[in-house]
Amino acid sequence: MSTVQLMSWRYRANATLGGLTGYTLTRRMRVPKPPPPPPPPPPETLRLPGDLVRPPVDPACDRLLREPVFLLSSVRSGSTLLRVMLDSHSRVHSPIETHFRRMTVGLTTDPVRQAMLHLGHTHSDLEHIVWDRLLHRELARSGKPILVEKTPSNVFAWRRIATCWPDARFVFLLRHPMSIVQSWHEADPENRPMEEAVPRTLSYMTYLQEARTHLQGPTIRYEDLVAAPEAQLRRVCEHLGVDWEPAMINYGDRDHGGYVKGIGDWRDKIRTGTVVEGRPLPSPDEVPAELREICGQWAYL
Repeated sequence: MSTVQLMSWRYRANATLGGLTGYTLTRRMRVPKPPPPPPPPPPETLRLPGDLVRPPVDPACDRLLREPVFLLSSVRSGSTLLRVMLDSHSRVHSPIETHFRRMTVGLTTDPVRQAMLHLGHTHSDLEHIVWDRLLHRELARSGKPILVEKTPSNVFAWRRIATCWPDARFVFLLRHPMSIVQSWHEADPENRPMEEAVPRTLSYMTYLQEARTHLQGPTIRYEDLVAAPEAQLRRVCEHLGVDWEPAMINYGDRDHGGYVKGIGDWRDKIRTGTVVEGRPLPSPDEVPAELREICGQWAYL
């Protein structure tokens, strides 16, 4: 049947129906369906209502670590060098960067969320328990009594770290801000252009300075560490309550977990006193305006 014939048939049928019943047939307009609602967030991203970051409710049960030490520094400040030096001590374990604060807890069903609320846990409480258990495991496996964690991004969470472990101890590592900028850029010049280097690294320095004004602990300068390592390490050992050990300078003689670039070269340079010869400190004229305040606060101008 052609289109014209089909239309003619429909017209005659509709006319007949109208004559017999007074009604005619019309095509119902199709109403567009409303868009589907957005999918609910994945269960692992749901946090318990009323989440609160707070100290451990029951410290004896909620924490296994006792007096953990956090080395706070910017990126490109020599924290890996100080880490392996400390890890060379017979009583100090300083693991690779654990990034523990990025770990969260997924409560994927209503029953488990209700159970945690009934037990009196906030979501942050549960995360703190996991963080503590992870770091305690690493310390226990080392057979040493003191943990030093050194992930640079910890500076952004110093308040929460201090809340999670009220007995935590801190060590601050500084480096000339312009040297930090140059080192960050030179580590990957193509993907880290100089125009991004200042704001990226300055954020670390700003939070580090904020932590220094609120927390107690010795401040070590990278330049002093490489020029006179024994004197600076003795200061850290005194803060940790341990004796100085010469093995801390011979850190390249043992494995420290993970890949440590140029570990033998650093050891040789420290022994010969040539660590800083290749990069003199920036002159005041080389310091951009954005870094002058932090340089002044750290007494580098």
